[in-house]
Parts: sequence; C-alpha cells; structure tokens
Amino acid sequence: MDNDQQETFRALLRTQRVWDTTLPAFDPAAAPREPLPLFHRWFAEAVAAGQPEPHTMTLATVDDQGRPDVRTLMLHDADERGWHFASHATSAKGRQLAARPEAALGFYWAAQGRQIRVRGRVSAGASAESQADLHARSTGALAAALTGHQSEALGSQEELALASQAAWERAQAEPDAPVPTWTAYVLEPYEVEFFQGDERRRHVRLRYRRGESGWVTELLWP
Repeated sequence: MDNDQQETFRALLRTQRVWDTTLPAFDPAAAPREPLPLFHRWFAEAVAAGQPEPHTMTLATVDDQGRPDVRTLMLHDADERGWHFASHATSAKGRQLAARPEAALGFYWAAQGRQIRVRGRVSAGASAESQADLHARSTGALAAALTGHQSEALGSQEELALASQAAWERAQAEPDAPVPTWTAYVLEPYEVEFFQGDERRRHVRLRYRRGESGWVTELLWP
C-alpha cells in the first residue's frame, strides 16, 4: 500500500464517530448482586433498542503455542451454569478448548454504548445435550453442521457448494440427523464486566469477581 492509500484510510478512520446517540445511564450501586440478572436485563434492553444481532459475541481462546485467537459466534443460552455456545469439537476453537479449557467472551451493543466481557472455564456437554442443542435450531444450522470440515483448508468454492447442497438436502429430509462432532459448550464465569459508555468518556465499568463466598463487585477506571 502506498502513502496516499494509507493517508486516505487514516482520514476515513478519523472521521468515524462513536455513540452518535443518547446513551442510557447506569447506576452500579443499583446493580444486582450477581451478574446473570444484569446480563439478562441488558440483553433485553439491547433488543428493545434495535441492536442488530445482540446474540452475537466474540470468543477468545489460545492455540497450542499460547497465541490468542478470536472469532464471532452465537450465544445459545445464559443461565446459572454459565454462557452457552456450540461448535464442532474438531474445529480450531474446539481443539483449542480441549487443550486449554478457558476462554473469554465479548458482547458489544453499540445502540446503547454497552459492552460485556466474560472470562471463565469452559466445559463440553454430553453427546445427548449437544445433539439436542443442534436439533433445537434451524434447518440451516443443521445443514451447516452436516457440511462439516470447519476450519479445514478448502479446495474451491465449488467443493463447498456441492457439500452444502448435499447437507441441506439431508437436513430437510432428516431433521434429527446426528452430527457426532457437534458439541455444546458452557463457559462458567469467574469474572464478568459491564461497561456503559458515556459521551464525555466518563465510562462506568462494573466488574463482578467470583470469590469464596459469592460474587464481589468493584468499579474500574475507564
């Protein structure tokens, strides 16, 4: 890239604005004693505010050399056990979680200037739970899972098209078709942070940390 292209990019980047809207207030003193009810409330408020795809999140893991990796995927549930998601056990994230079963999640809801960070230990569900998770989802989700080979090198788009078409046909004909590698995961949190943006950059950050006798909360500098 030449200098002109670089300067054009930088100029474009600097014209972008954040939170060009009225942001909600957040009083951490009124927050619940545990993070899950607050997550549920913020999620519902994100949906009401028109946040596109509020159920998408980033998942960060590390590979076998300790190098960080990150991707976007869907939240499947958030309950007393933790934050739920799923993938193939044979995928890159599946292999990384099998080797080092700790991860971090990140949610960003720009409509309200909010983000949530979750860190914890990840465990894999049993086969029956994993298959039930898959078959509760859409035909497209089952077709994608049946296509398989996630994270493997792809020879051509034509190869993908043929495999996908076959997977769609099977998913429509067999809505309970098993996918042995499909695995449900749950991240049990030991730390959850809620971030509320502020137009004057006096952001509110409330962190929950799991202690010996329950959750402990503390405020963080922006």
